[in-house]
Amino acid sequence: MKLGIVGLPNVGKSTLFNALTSAKAEAENYPFCTIEPNIGIVSVPDKRLDILANLVKPEKIVPATIEFFDIAGLVKGASKGEGLGNKFLSHIREVEAIVHVVRCFEDENVTHVEGKISPVDDIEIINLELMLSDLEIINNRLHKVEKLVKGDKTYNKELELLKILKDSIEKEQPLRSIDFSDEETILLKNFNLLSLKPVLYVCNISEEDLLQGEDNEYVRSVRKYAFEENSEVIVVSAKIESEISQLNREEKKEFLAELGLEESGLDKLINASYDLLGLMSFLTSGPKEVRAWTIKKGTKAPEAAGKIHSDIERGFIRAEVVNYKDLIECGGTAQAKEKGLVRLEGKDYIIQDGDVVLFRFNV
Repeated sequence: MKLGIVGLPNVGKSTLFNALTSAKAEAENYPFCTIEPNIGIVSVPDKRLDILANLVKPEKIVPATIEFFDIAGLVKGASKGEGLGNKFLSHIREVEAIVHVVRCFEDENVTHVEGKISPVDDIEIINLELMLSDLEIINNRLHKVEKLVKGDKTYNKELELLKILKDSIEKEQPLRSIDFSDEETILLKNFNLLSLKPVLYVCNISEEDLLQGEDNEYVRSVRKYAFEENSEVIVVSAKIESEISQLNREEKKEFLAELGLEESGLDKLINASYDLLGLMSFLTSGPKEVRAWTIKKGTKAPEAAGKIHSDIERGFIRAEVVNYKDLIECGGTAQAKEKGLVRLEGKDYIIQDGDVVLFRFNV
């Protein structure tokens, strides 16, 4: 699963990406520093793995991962090719969700491409470019379907949907703000529309504002905007996160404690991104490894087994499942079995977040 980090130039995208991945993407004070998207594979923070490992003593711990793409800053006119816009929009088309970094800090030493700090205006610039790109796709398809429907009425549903999409964009409403039916959702998969992709807004604030622990006026304006389109917001200081990312685990704990924080902004960002994609983790535990496996919420046991190996899915017999908390409280699988807390589940069982699973199969 891939997430694209987007935003106007100089909002802190690459600084945040560097902190996320401990990579060394360019982070300069001028637009279009990032042209090709930098790609980083990031571990999903999961305290359950460490606790489970203390119980099992495995040879290694393997966390779940997600991919972040650091996509170059968009500007007005991107949908018409401004600022290498077409190339950047094509990069956004390749990701499943968008992490939209918004500048919510004052700093006279960091230029703003629009000449003023106004987070909602910044958001609307990018959303408009995404919608204009979508409108071109919608109009092209609409012209074709209007001709096709004259000879084949099965295109009526698609025609109705395209009109809804066009109307929404002409009102400058991102498509993600619309509730679609299951049938419409299936049709939408054919278009790969940019403003339909789920978005997580990341307010990049100053170190001073973070330490005060209260939203500034810029963050409040973003929260209001995001609420109206059913999107989530998190607040980070990319500068602080960059410093934290250079520390080892113990130093990181001490630094966060000094700041009065329970977890880093990056951990919040990664977990929120994981949730944005509709993902969750089930766990496997043994002497060789304790591991988190990524699946979509609502995944049934055989499909989850296939994440480990296709043979396990093909020869699936049953799943031995125990709730993570029950396993830890009992002190091990044997003790959980004695208390009747290890369940045998079949092909229709929907895996739950934090299930510790052992798959039985035969091929």
